[in-house]
Amino acid sequence: MDPFSSEGELLSIHNAFHQGQLTTVIEHDTSALAPENVIKAQVYKHRARIALGNAEEVSAELEGEGSPELAAVKALAEYTTSSTSTAAADITKVISSSPNNGTVQVIGGIILHLEGKSDDAVALLSKHQGHLEAVSLIAQIRLCQNRTDLALKEVQAAKRWAQDSLLVNLAESWVGLRVGGEKYQQAYYVFEELAQSPSTSTASALVGQAVAEIHLGRLEEAEVALQQALAKDSKHAEALANASVLCVLAGKDNNDQLSLLRNTAPDHPLLTDLELKNELFEKAAAKYAVKITA
Repeated sequence: MDPFSSEGELLSIHNAFHQGQLTTVIEHDTSALAPENVIKAQVYKHRARIALGNAEEVSAELEGEGSPELAAVKALAEYTTSSTSTAAADITKVISSSPNNGTVQVIGGIILHLEGKSDDAVALLSKHQGHLEAVSLIAQIRLCQNRTDLALKEVQAAKRWAQDSLLVNLAESWVGLRVGGEKYQQAYYVFEELAQSPSTSTASALVGQAVAEIHLGRLEEAEVALQQALAKDSKHAEALANASVLCVLAGKDNNDQLSLLRNTAPDHPLLTDLELKNELFEKAAAKYAVKITA
């Protein structure tokens, strides 16, 4: 039986991780799991700890681990602690020795994409054999490449064999927010269902709901959702980034949100893009500066 299927014993920890319920993942009881599923559950627990800021601890604990899954997780922990060159070299070795391992494909794809090697990441992820996270990552990367057509193709193919999967529904919603039109409302329904249910409500789900609300022109509702997200996690980078964007759309000052984002996630794509745009503006403005001669 597929451990991630509706009857599988890893479904609950899988869904909790991808819903952003990281504490639930860490506390998940794995004592009754079948031996072949224990390491897969450990991977989720370690990744949840990394996401919560404990990457250094995870890296130290996994020192010397021989399994490809945990070696890949260690590389991710190292990458998160800014040891990017070491992590990139480590994951390359793991990929070379275990290219068909699902966990290696997913974590390898994440690190390759972050290293600017998105095509290599997609090539690795495309080797998957029915791995839902690989599908969702391919869709995310294609959206980052502004290839909505390829992201949509990936999701449509996955729906033929995993239509009721949480990850497929989320990936379809991400693509829908890019496609627009009636897809905005469809994406809203997915995020709103997750965000407003007490058992699945997380900062990430609320941010998804808020983004859909923004696209639908419902700025006040989006603001409420983002406030709820930040109440759950005051340092949630995507909530802060979208709160900054919302301020601009609403004609409000966004300096406070940008300052919080700089303190929380100084390398966030919104900040790097703003910095680039400011540099380009200064260069363009300099061409028209008044020249004063003696």
